[in-house]
Amino acid sequence: MKIGFALPNIGPVGTAESITKVAQRAEALGYHSLWTVDRLLYPVKPQSPYAGMPDGSLPEPYKHVLDPLAALIFAAAQTKKITLGTSVLDIPYYNPVTLARRLTTIDFLSNGRLRVGFGLGWSKDEMEATGADMTKRGAMADEFLQVLKAIWTTNPAEFKGKYYSLPKSYINPKPVQKPHPPIYLAAFAPPAMKRLATMADGWNPVAIPAAGMAQMFAGIKQMAKEAGRDPSTLTMVVRANLEFSEKPLSKDRMIFSGTFDQIKEDVAACREIGAHEVFFDPAFSHGGQSLDRWLALLEQFSTFI
Repeated sequence: MKIGFALPNIGPVGTAESITKVAQRAEALGYHSLWTVDRLLYPVKPQSPYAGMPDGSLPEPYKHVLDPLAALIFAAAQTKKITLGTSVLDIPYYNPVTLARRLTTIDFLSNGRLRVGFGLGWSKDEMEATGADMTKRGAMADEFLQVLKAIWTTNPAEFKGKYYSLPKSYINPKPVQKPHPPIYLAAFAPPAMKRLATMADGWNPVAIPAAGMAQMFAGIKQMAKEAGRDPSTLTMVVRANLEFSEKPLSKDRMIFSGTFDQIKEDVAACREIGAHEVFFDPAFSHGGQSLDRWLALLEQFSTFI
């Protein structure tokens, strides 16, 4: 099982110095991947409650956000081997043609290190700000992925759908990775899981107990098999949002929370269920907005590599 770490693009820790030091140190320690997260705005009066907080408010670090793709290309320029991923970009906020160009550029300039995680988004405020229609986001996502793949794998590329249209055009360069950079979906509802099984390369779960991930991934693989795909080609890349405590937490704790030993148990459980990769994100943990703390955790968690 491979081990990755988040790149600090969220909160005050998100600076040029932090991205440089975290990226270079992670590569030197042998981490497999670096990941950024997408958050467009911090609404004063949220229309959609944030699931990660009891009162529905967004965590304070979301008031300071570096663009996830710009942060990756900045890190790419200062590293040579470590892979670079998004966990996740929210599909409704983007146009697939312009996004394809940005993603291709990262893969091209990094010599084939890009990994693309997508989600459907949940914030009504962000949907409003981008002109997205929350009621159509699933259907639009299906076409969105088709447009990306058309641009990445055909030349000239062409697409005519209900929501997106691409006139027959030459679009170069193509990604270094063939047929295209791997696509991961943060899918939890049945329609999204089916989309993953038929159109994506892997699953990017978060905040689900190991037993639950095993059961859901088995279901995704079965859907892939029924769709005529080889289920063994699908991968599971687990996002581990860290939350530390000095004393052990109860058995009903959130996965990747508690003492280091408890988190170590969660990593072992992911390995046992066949997860292909786990990456750690300390941004919202105590001290997670300190670069020194981030670098110390890189050292500590390198024992899992």
